[in-house]
Amino acid sequence: MNTNKWSLLSIASIPLIMTLGNSMLIPVLPSIRNKLQITSFQVSLLITVYSAVAILLIPIAGYLSDRFGRKIIIVPSLLITGIGGLVSGLGAWWLEHSYMVIMLGRALQGVGAAGAFPIVLPLVGDIYKNESEVSKSLGIVETANTLGKVLSPILGSILAFVVWFLPFLTIPALCLVSTVLVAFLVKSPKKKDVKEEKITFRHFLQNLKMIFGNNGRWLSAIFAIGCICMFVIFSTLFYLSDTLEGKYHIEGIWKGCVIAIPSAMLCLASFLTGKKIGQNKKLMKWITFLGIAILTASLVVCGFIQSLYWLIALISLAGIGIGVTLPCLDSLITEGIDKAARGTITSLYSSMRFIGVAIGPPLASILVKLSPQIMFYSISSTCVVAAVLALFAIKPSQEEKTSK
Repeated sequence: MNTNKWSLLSIASIPLIMTLGNSMLIPVLPSIRNKLQITSFQVSLLITVYSAVAILLIPIAGYLSDRFGRKIIIVPSLLITGIGGLVSGLGAWWLEHSYMVIMLGRALQGVGAAGAFPIVLPLVGDIYKNESEVSKSLGIVETANTLGKVLSPILGSILAFVVWFLPFLTIPALCLVSTVLVAFLVKSPKKKDVKEEKITFRHFLQNLKMIFGNNGRWLSAIFAIGCICMFVIFSTLFYLSDTLEGKYHIEGIWKGCVIAIPSAMLCLASFLTGKKIGQNKKLMKWITFLGIAILTASLVVCGFIQSLYWLIALISLAGIGIGVTLPCLDSLITEGIDKAARGTITSLYSSMRFIGVAIGPPLASILVKLSPQIMFYSISSTCVVAAVLALFAIKPSQEEKTSK
């Protein structure tokens, strides 16, 4: 168990650092926009390009991790992520017109991210045999992910206060730490313990077709809900960052602290949910539905209010809704799929989450120009879709019969 605890600690560093590497930029995007003299839409693409590249490569990374092993994919991916941060940081430091070089570095980070965080979920499933332990461990991993969202606005604001491109240069150091931890402390099962023979690409496609044939309804629902949750997180935080600076003139570290409040609520809710859900899949379904209902109601009310305090409180309540939902989705999808295909399926799930990350900031920048009300109502309408999917498409009793 001590070995597994150190493994889990090292594994949890991956989503923490991946989240820091992306979300640290949220509070400093207005500063980057001013320094580079670009538009809000252009600066939002610094988030989008990272996610867009990851979306394309995550399924490939999942397949490779199923065939060759988790660590052999994760470790090089962490190093590539660090190199991407170095390219962005040095480009911003040395070049007068550095926007395209920063974009190139962010694309490299996306390449690395594709083979890092998405492989974490199946790796946890490989290490732990008991479903209750898997749920608790996935709750810790999701908490590390959300903890990154709590720390990132504060850390990003502090680093940017020193010099605006320092958040980029911090990424290589963070990735190096995680690489060392994973390389030396994670003792994943040998491939022969997980399956007897390597999966050929043809066999991989056949398995994928069979899995979606048997489980397509609930898998597609979880994919869509995960995408919507990440879309909501990044679109609302992008809006909050821009509003705090542009409308309320709250800048620097104080802005980072304010942005951290909704993320902290999300983190706490995620941690507590991961500890409580165990292996009760019906409970996971209803917590997911309740979380999305809270999320939807919070965003609808956001469209009516003008007070900054109420805005922060409601976005924090929305964060709680997302926080209770994500560990349930992680557990349902990880425990509901056989280990031989777990890496591929969870990677497809991660791709959908990255789609939400990719479209959130640029779509928010477009909608808010029409009005904040239109933005919040548009976002909440996607949450209604997620609630319907959670209610009617996720059927734990059927899932348990068909997915093992």
